[in-house]
Amino acid sequence: HWYATREIKSCNVNSNSSYGIKRKSPLQNLHLVSRSIRHPYYPSSKLQRPPLRISIQLFSSLNRLPLRKTKLLNVKYGYPFHRNFWLARLASRLLKLRYLILGSAVGGGYTAKKTYDQWKDMMPDLDEYKWIVPDFIWELDEHIDFEKLIKALPDADDLAKLLPDFDKIGESFTSLKGFFSPETKECLEKIDQLQEELLRTQLKYQRMLERLEKENKELRKLVLQRDDKGIHQRKLKKSLIDMYSEVLDILSDYDASYNTQDHLPRVVVVGDQSAGKTSVLEMIAQARIFPRGSGEMMTRSPVKVTLSEGPHHVALFKDSSREFDLTKEEDLAALRNEIEIRMRNSVKEGCTVSTETISLSVKGPGLQRMVLVDLPGVISTVTSGMAPDTKETIFSISKAYMQNPNAIILCIQDGSVDAERSIVTDLVSQMDPQGKRTIFVLTKVDLAEKNVASPSRIQQIIEGKLFPMKALGYFAVVTGKGNSSESIESIKEYEEEFFQNSKLLKTCMLKAHQVTTKNLSLAVSDCFWKMVRESVEQQADAFKATRFNLETEWKNNYPRLRELDRNELFEKAKNEILDEVISLTQVTPKHWEEILQKTLWERVSTHVIENIYLPAAQTMNSGTFNTTVDIKLKQWTDKQLPNKAVEVAWETLQEEFSRFMTEQKGKEHDDIFDKLKQAVKEESIKRHKWNERAEDSLRVIQHNALEDRSISDKQQWDAAIHFMEETLQSRLKDTESVIEDMVGPDWKKRWLYWIGRTKEQNIRNETKNELEKLIKCNEEHAAYLANDEVTTVRKNLEARGITVDPCLIKDTWHQIYRRYFLKTALNHCNLCRRGFYYYQRHFVDSELECNDIVLFWRIQRMLAITANTLRQQLTNTEVRRLEKNVKEVLEDFAEDNEKKVKLLTGKRVQLAEDLSKYLLLY
Repeated sequence: HWYATREIKSCNVNSNSSYGIKRKSPLQNLHLVSRSIRHPYYPSSKLQRPPLRISIQLFSSLNRLPLRKTKLLNVKYGYPFHRNFWLARLASRLLKLRYLILGSAVGGGYTAKKTYDQWKDMMPDLDEYKWIVPDFIWELDEHIDFEKLIKALPDADDLAKLLPDFDKIGESFTSLKGFFSPETKECLEKIDQLQEELLRTQLKYQRMLERLEKENKELRKLVLQRDDKGIHQRKLKKSLIDMYSEVLDILSDYDASYNTQDHLPRVVVVGDQSAGKTSVLEMIAQARIFPRGSGEMMTRSPVKVTLSEGPHHVALFKDSSREFDLTKEEDLAALRNEIEIRMRNSVKEGCTVSTETISLSVKGPGLQRMVLVDLPGVISTVTSGMAPDTKETIFSISKAYMQNPNAIILCIQDGSVDAERSIVTDLVSQMDPQGKRTIFVLTKVDLAEKNVASPSRIQQIIEGKLFPMKALGYFAVVTGKGNSSESIESIKEYEEEFFQNSKLLKTCMLKAHQVTTKNLSLAVSDCFWKMVRESVEQQADAFKATRFNLETEWKNNYPRLRELDRNELFEKAKNEILDEVISLTQVTPKHWEEILQKTLWERVSTHVIENIYLPAAQTMNSGTFNTTVDIKLKQWTDKQLPNKAVEVAWETLQEEFSRFMTEQKGKEHDDIFDKLKQAVKEESIKRHKWNERAEDSLRVIQHNALEDRSISDKQQWDAAIHFMEETLQSRLKDTESVIEDMVGPDWKKRWLYWIGRTKEQNIRNETKNELEKLIKCNEEHAAYLANDEVTTVRKNLEARGITVDPCLIKDTWHQIYRRYFLKTALNHCNLCRRGFYYYQRHFVDSELECNDIVLFWRIQRMLAITANTLRQQLTNTEVRRLEKNVKEVLEDFAEDNEKKVKLLTGKRVQLAEDLSKYLLLY
């Protein structure tokens, strides 16, 4: 202090000489020694700027440090002390460099600790989620001796030996005092030596970290494995990443069905074809799991890979329980083959790539937890064998995944090809212009270093100066020598060896944290979980709001109904349909027989009247009548009647089934099932076939019934008469209606409704009058007109000025005679009401013949027996077969989602589907 005071006083004395002028000196030209000297007794002294002749800025590494403004001593120009002491001051600066390094290390440690404390405070309280960790994890200390494990780890002295020798580094920096001699080459050599020593220290640290990580990996594996002796066997609960992956799968299905978009993070791997993106993903997964090809397109559909930590290195598909052991080459080959088969099956005919996602989970010790999606490589040209729209399809798939604002884009660029040939960088820059979620990876750096004439070009790529895109980080990796049989371990060793000897690191063109796939994996995982933390809460809030809106809409529109989605509605409809089928077995036999008998008679009555009864009634005596009836009945039974009866039974079953299916059940009826029930009914009826042997057995029964002529009592006789009268009256009514249409309205209708006759109706009316006169003249007239009778009628009409065609006369005669015959037969029925006594005596000594009553009794009895037989077949066989068909149809519909979507539609179903999806997601 005494020496410094003397120096200051001498400087003040000399400052009053004529050589110096008082002025303020610029801070940039002040040296460190003078800046550090201040006198407490002269705070107001002014600076005097000396015209220094030698600049020290070229030798100072601290010239950009912010300097504090201070008042310095006045220095007289030409003072010998200041002219000769600049070398000592410069050496003093350099000697202080090691203290700056040590200070930076201390400050950096304090800053890291403070950052860690802040990060720890920001972490949520996970005490409520202890249930995720299995109970046996908390019991490990009872079964594993951790003290032995701690003793097995290196102690503090061993770790201290691995730390750099700061004294030697200080001595190396001290040796810099002799650098600033005229021999510049020696300075450069010493700088190179320091850089090499720094690289060796860094590699030493790297090896130490790798050893510790390996030991940590073994410890993790030991913790995750089950101890058969001490830990009870129990199924492990799903990890957080597995549950997150399942949520992504559910959202993927939800998007495919409803065309919506989720914003949860994924790591999307994109790159040009054969750029090495699949190899990068394999290095992250630490297994060669993907199909391989030489220059051809191997990734034909998106592959979602969920990486998680586990005791064993295994892989399994989402829809399969088989585990592939990734430590065995045969399992790896089987896994690659399975992935290739799934890709080819997902590609539709006429296409090259598919949008269908293949979900794969990979577990293993030391794996970084994340979800990656490997996309088909971007191509510039469609080659032969590809679909014409392959290029556009790949672009659309890539954009669909990258447009998610929370997706992390892992952009893979081949370093062995010219940067100008890259396609994917332009695509990525369009989807993420600011580069806030993009990580750039340069592959095949070993080939790039050999082939690129200017290594600075690689440096420009890694620094983000060559491509127009921006990114969060830039990485350079080596994924092997190009041999498909290389193992992951050999690739890692080759990558580490390459970067240790690479000039790119030695010349500081690349930074240590920007190389190797391991550093890439750590960076991607950190970025992924950071994005997950930021986006999951936002997505959950969005889902909550949407769910609340959907629930409010449901309560307003359907306040008394449950929120049943499409599958639940189908199950409800299925139960209703099965109940309705079971109701068929509860139909009474009487009801079945009445419907069958009535329907069968409606179907065969025309044939009986027109082809059997009317022709037989034209015969001359009862013998001929019975013979004609027997012949025609047998022919009818052999050819038509059994088939008609089966058709009637099948139609009756359909009608009853349809009645139960479509019958509204009051307030409980839900019209949302109508389309589904109709489809089930149609498909079940389509599949149902009546028993082929039914007709044969039915033919015998009907033939026997029609051969019987013995009416046992008066009640059956009266029933036959009643049956005949109903039939004939129905036919007579139909005939009267046809005649009225032919001749027009009678005089009452013409007067009451002011309706007139047409010219044709007038002609037919005149023809009818002439034919009625003909029947009155001969009540025993045959059913057909003779030619001379037709001529007579035509001439009589022509005499009155009416021209008539012979065909019109015959058509009119057919209806007139039919009406006359039916009226005569009805009158005969009245006469036969008391004819049962004569029937029992076989009409002996009686002019009354009631053979037509016997015919209708035979028909009526055949109908009753046939209805009873068909009812037995229905209740015993066909209803059960129909029920079986209905169950099969419902099972087929249950597996066909497209069918369910088509048959169960409407706003209510759609709203319930949306609600069920959001309930599942949250």
